[in-house]
Amino acid sequence: MNALLTITPVIMLLTINLIPFFIALRVLFPARTARTSGIASQQPGRSFATGLVNFVFFVVIGLATASLVEKTEGLLKIILSLLTILSTACLLISLAFGLTGMSGLVGERLAPNQSSWKQVLWGVLLVGLGGSVPLLGWFVLLPYAIWTGMGAFIISLIARNSSRGS
Repeated sequence: MNALLTITPVIMLLTINLIPFFIALRVLFPARTARTSGIASQQPGRSFATGLVNFVFFVVIGLATASLVEKTEGLLKIILSLLTILSTACLLISLAFGLTGMSGLVGERLAPNQSSWKQVLWGVLLVGLGGSVPLLGWFVLLPYAIWTGMGAFIISLIARNSSRGS
């Protein structure tokens, strides 16, 4: 019980800290975050599968190269260090854009008549605090939001933009 009382304010502070970060991403990259939200809404299954596969891929590559860095020296150590940094950066970037898209999607569905930043605010609060619920939030809601958002972001990078034409 004592650990729960300690971790609850930490989770709330982390969730509140994500609000300006996700709003800034949405303001700085409106087309990418809107496209990510749209793909997550239209293709949740494909987005989830894509996000799960890529999450596992980047984590495995990052952990494998990080463990090899300690056992090598010279140029190979530098190359493996760069691969570790690159895989971690790809994971964090796709995570940030994916969760921004998912927070925007939740906010759009919750408050369709609100401004974009208010939608993100409500979306972050709901996803963040909902993800902090023991068991179901930790192992169902949060992984679903993470992997669906990451997958939607990756699909948005790869898929041809229909507004550009053929």
